[in-house]
Amino acid sequence: MSDLEVQSVAEVAPGLSQWQRIANIFSAPSKTFEDIKRGNKSWWLPFILIVATSYILAAGITYQVGWSQATDNMIHFNPKMEEGLSKLPADQLEMKKKAIQYSMEGTTFATPIVVAALGAMVSLGIWGTINFVFGGRATYGATFVVWMYAALPGIFKALLGTIVLYAGTPPEAFNIASFAPTSLGAFLNPLETNAALYKLASWLDFTSIWSLILLGIGTATVAGVKRSSGYIAVFGWWAIFMVISVGWAAVFG
Repeated sequence: MSDLEVQSVAEVAPGLSQWQRIANIFSAPSKTFEDIKRGNKSWWLPFILIVATSYILAAGITYQVGWSQATDNMIHFNPKMEEGLSKLPADQLEMKKKAIQYSMEGTTFATPIVVAALGAMVSLGIWGTINFVFGGRATYGATFVVWMYAALPGIFKALLGTIVLYAGTPPEAFNIASFAPTSLGAFLNPLETNAALYKLASWLDFTSIWSLILLGIGTATVAGVKRSSGYIAVFGWWAIFMVISVGWAAVFG
């Protein structure tokens, strides 16, 4: 077979199915990202899996804890917030708690919008960085699809959190800030730990770091740059937001 024939076969070879890409993201991620680079950019299946597992977790919170209790817990596990709210008159306190509860519920049940918006914003930052700082040639669309597949380890966090809920966690002990045993923060008591240290420990999450590694690999692949450039672009942004978050916790608790 001539070189021209080999090239022709390669050009018409079918891409991976979405299920194959999902399987490869956990076993051979480069295959998934190379497939995306070739122009196969369907992303609805990982999106559905992320949203579905989030709703499974939300159902667990609803039936095992209750959103009112989850709100009380969130306030209790944040001593500065609890102290500030304790100074309010009873009617204002109740209104404030209801506002927090509805915000939590609304954000949770708007997961499809939240996931899509978060992916769009993160992808924009990564796309700009990898192209304009590291000389990459990624398209925004490919970067967004890479993010969607790279986010798949998050389904394990949601499922683990659901298992913990149904395994007998007392409703008053549920902490929505660390709902699954995937971060160092999940093993610390927020009432006995410095707020900044607790926030830092919460950022050191196994599934999140796994996703960041995948995002670095995928970004470098679709941009046609060294893998180290992808890691620097991804972890650089992560480090910036982590420092801001930890600093905010140190100042405002």
